[in-house]
Amino acid sequence: MDGQSVQESLAELLTWRQALEKPAETITRKRRSTLSSAKGSSFQPLSDSHAAASPRTSLGDPNPEDESRDRREGNKPKGDKWRPKNDISARLSCHKTQQSLLSSSSGYSNYRGVLNWCVVMLVLSNARLFLENLLKYGVLVDPVQVVSLFLKDPYSWPAACLVIVSNVFIVVALYTERQLSKGSFSERVGFLVHFVNLAVMLTFPPAVVLVLPSVTPVGGAFALGIYTILFLKLYSYKDVNLWCRELSTVKARKLVRSVSCKSHKCIHTFMVFFFNDTCWRSSHPSRVLSPQFFFIQVLVGLTQQWMIPIIQSSMKPLEDMDLSRMTERLLRLAVPNHLLWLMFFYWFFHSSMNFTAELLRFGDRQFYKDWWNSESVTYFWQNWNIPVHKWCLRHFYKPLLRKGFSKIASQSAVFFLSAFFHEYLVSVPLRMFRLWAFTGMMAQLPLAWFVGRFLRGNYGNAAVWISIIIGQPFAVLMYVHDYYVMHHKQEDV
Repeated sequence: MDGQSVQESLAELLTWRQALEKPAETITRKRRSTLSSAKGSSFQPLSDSHAAASPRTSLGDPNPEDESRDRREGNKPKGDKWRPKNDISARLSCHKTQQSLLSSSSGYSNYRGVLNWCVVMLVLSNARLFLENLLKYGVLVDPVQVVSLFLKDPYSWPAACLVIVSNVFIVVALYTERQLSKGSFSERVGFLVHFVNLAVMLTFPPAVVLVLPSVTPVGGAFALGIYTILFLKLYSYKDVNLWCRELSTVKARKLVRSVSCKSHKCIHTFMVFFFNDTCWRSSHPSRVLSPQFFFIQVLVGLTQQWMIPIIQSSMKPLEDMDLSRMTERLLRLAVPNHLLWLMFFYWFFHSSMNFTAELLRFGDRQFYKDWWNSESVTYFWQNWNIPVHKWCLRHFYKPLLRKGFSKIASQSAVFFLSAFFHEYLVSVPLRMFRLWAFTGMMAQLPLAWFVGRFLRGNYGNAAVWISIIIGQPFAVLMYVHDYYVMHHKQEDV
């Protein structure tokens, strides 16, 4: 090895040592000085002008003569793929300050794989439960039994007749509004007629259900549900027509006829209104109710195959007051009950309503909001059933505020009204009064206060989900147990 090669090797080693000891911004200058010393056999830095004229003599871009010499000697070229500084730095420093992905301070938020894993585990767990149910009980789905729940006697249809009679209350409301629009009725007389009509509408169906033993619980619940919807609609119809008359009186007398319901076209719109959402408007698009029997059959089939066996096996622990077994049955019932509730929500609020809206070109399709993201109980009840929420806000909550009631009192009144109708739709068809549904709804008030006061964010959302998943099957077990004790225990004895 000649003297020039030894000198070049020494210069290269010195450059690496200086690159590791001094700041990064001086590396380029030292590299230029080393290369200049190697060429002239002396260690002298390049001038600024020479450095500017020869940019390829920097550390990152070695000159072509060095590259050709390296290739002749069998060394790696000093191009972009081989830089001594970068190679040594990569080997000496393999760590840097950073957070674990699952730490809250990491800022990482892509958990798509974890979500997919949860879905897979959920599917596998429920598939195991469903297979276990089939092996233990066999196939329990019976469409004929569903029909018998509505009709005990094929020649006696009391629930269907009760629904047909509801048209009488519709005609009375329509006739009253037409007389008010013509001035034949005063506002006081019109209010009295509407009050009597609505009061009879709430009391007549329960009387029929309680008196006639041929009305089944399912048929009675269906008829009372129709009457409840009709009550909300007629109440909204009465209020909006009153507001229209007040507005027309303030603006001009000539608008009275245009905003009042007088023509055959208005009668058609009025009848179609009862197939739409809960609140009446002076002009409403037409649409036809189209039930989706397939989804109904799926819901009924899962109820027969999954829920009924669990409920039947829960009677003995409830009679013995075995707390551990009661808790186990409650948790077993929570899964199918919640699954059916979610399916019912999708079928009714999304599939059925959107199908009907698309069929009849109805524009307002906000039937629900993102209730699944609820961080408070109040937000859930405001967003999971938009038509009923709008009715409560428009015809009950805001009128109370205008009369001087506080927000807390008005909210409590809304929950009380909702609790009344929940109990109304359950206790009357079952012909027993246990107030489980009423208590569950009124319990939402302290629960809403507790969640809003002490829980935030994901904790509040988890509390809402727990109340939905556990609260509903608890009420179901209580009603089924009481119904069994009242109607079937003596027969079994």
